[in-house]
Amino acid sequence: MNLILLFFFLSLISQVPSEPILTVNPKTLSKSGDSVHIQWSGIESPSKLDWLGLYSPPDSPHHNFIGYKFLSSSSSTWESGAGSISLPLTFLRSNYTFRIFRWTESEVNPEIHDQDHNPLPGTKHLLAESETVGFELGRGPEQIHLALTGREGEMRVMFVAEDPEERQVRYGEKEGEWEGDVAVARVGRYEREDMCHAPANESVGWRDPGWIFDAVMSGLKGGVKYYYQVGSESKGWSTTRSFVSWDKSSNETIAFLFGDMGTATPYLTFSRTQDESISTIKWILRDLEALGDKPTFISHIGDISYARGYSWLWDEFFNLIEPVASKVPYHVCIGNHEYDWPSQPWKPDWANSIYGTDGGGECGVPYSLRFNMPGNSSEPTGTHAPATRNLYYSFDMGPVHFVYMSTETNFLQGSSQYDFLKHDLESVDRMKTPFVVVQGHRPMYTTSFESRDAPLREKMLEHLEPLFVNNNVNLALWGHVHRYERFCPLKNFTCGSMGQKGKDWEALPVHVVIGMAGQDWQPTWEPRPDHPHDPVYPQPKRSLYRTGEFGYTRLIATKEKLTLSFVGNHDGEVHDMVEILASGQVLNGGDDNNGKVGAVHKVDDVTRCSFSHYVWGGSVLVLGGFVGYVLGFVSHARRQIATERGWTSLKTEER
Repeated sequence: MNLILLFFFLSLISQVPSEPILTVNPKTLSKSGDSVHIQWSGIESPSKLDWLGLYSPPDSPHHNFIGYKFLSSSSSTWESGAGSISLPLTFLRSNYTFRIFRWTESEVNPEIHDQDHNPLPGTKHLLAESETVGFELGRGPEQIHLALTGREGEMRVMFVAEDPEERQVRYGEKEGEWEGDVAVARVGRYEREDMCHAPANESVGWRDPGWIFDAVMSGLKGGVKYYYQVGSESKGWSTTRSFVSWDKSSNETIAFLFGDMGTATPYLTFSRTQDESISTIKWILRDLEALGDKPTFISHIGDISYARGYSWLWDEFFNLIEPVASKVPYHVCIGNHEYDWPSQPWKPDWANSIYGTDGGGECGVPYSLRFNMPGNSSEPTGTHAPATRNLYYSFDMGPVHFVYMSTETNFLQGSSQYDFLKHDLESVDRMKTPFVVVQGHRPMYTTSFESRDAPLREKMLEHLEPLFVNNNVNLALWGHVHRYERFCPLKNFTCGSMGQKGKDWEALPVHVVIGMAGQDWQPTWEPRPDHPHDPVYPQPKRSLYRTGEFGYTRLIATKEKLTLSFVGNHDGEVHDMVEILASGQVLNGGDDNNGKVGAVHKVDDVTRCSFSHYVWGGSVLVLGGFVGYVLGFVSHARRQIATERGWTSLKTEER
């Protein structure tokens, strides 16, 4: 009888479903970008909607995840109830944990959705939770990036650490031999209470941003390679980095310029991320390695991280750019996705439809504290939040005078920004810097169908274009529109002559839209006025070259000539080029260029250099489409790179 009972109980036990198991390895990572291997088993009746959530800090409520992955799109063995995935993690000053949830089709709520209008996964049925994953102590700060101060013999370095204990930068001409050159970093941070609107000031979007350190290396010789580390003896030092100091006497300028790049993540999250940013950084790093010890800098003109209130995306962004930003100065100007919120202080009636909620409630605070650009421009937020900084400034680099402006704050006549621009442009010594390049976020000219911004462009034409024309600005570079488009030398929508075929030439600005570095929300081109609903988009005469190809621009200037080239991400090659003489004459690509619009001329040595070995997170962050996950609902619109044509799918509103 006892034997029968034993078999009976064993039979019952065997019919009890096993609990799902979720394991992680290793449990301690050495630095941001290192991967954790996540493995699960024992999931009964697996569903396509079962999903894995990333949480940091580990005690976050279920609905406050950092990101998520559907098991069905993460592992080929998911249907067996078991599988695995490797994910690179970014240090967020707290540990991570992972949770698996079951989400049923009947629980899908289309009213709770992400930016792409995909329903966010439900958290009602928790299946398993992992142990925590952390990062080693004493490894030194992260998110290292350089900037010019505007003063000769200096280089600024900024970085992030988990506490406010003193950090330094030590530097010298020989690696490991610092010769007493040490600078103590200032430290600061911002709080959740500094944010102006949701989601930035809500628990779903807020995460500890860490402590932001800012140090200046001084006494630098011009054009010399310096090695440096940031950190401290008690908290650890970063790995050794290097940069080449700027040589004020140099007769050459090299820069890489773009807008609207954003960042990529190895997971889905509340906000759309930008996979193409990986390729942009990859190709720029290729070019930097080819340049060797020539000084250069990067210019990112607005819509920087596209965090939009989800603070960990700033961390993802700085870890993406660190391989280049720790080597060369990384300069920025403000865009709508860093700043705009409903109660921003400057919002005239004509701009009501322009300045909205694009900043996700950040109101410029992370942008203002995570960067420190030359000059001292600032505007109060009108709230308890710190003033918005890094709005407008300028500096000389070799034969080029670079000017940065804000299209999100007052630029009209009578404003402090207008007065700065007027005085700055009128004060340029053209014998010293024969070229002037102005950069801002929203474009003065575009042939994209940007009807919402039309009132702002009218104000720019009224107030700023006369300044540009009267002061012989050579190049005006803009972002916001996620395309590349180059115009003829332009004034009031009219092309000026380039002096060919015996004509007199006019020194007018060449406007170029360069917002094609990562964001893939695209407006259509402007249709015919008399056929606004037909998909026919004629290219106006003033638009000499335009494309939906992703990429960046490369500027090379001597005292005699400035060349701006557009490099496409699908092949890393030059696809468009314009050349401007110090006199202001545009040599190629104009309306009387023998009928050859936007012709590409001989490519310089930098373009011919070999492709580098670097691909950030290439083993995990895969370019292209994410798998759809809900029957009857649209999947994440991750477009595949169209290598044959360089065109992408179109969307209408997001910029």
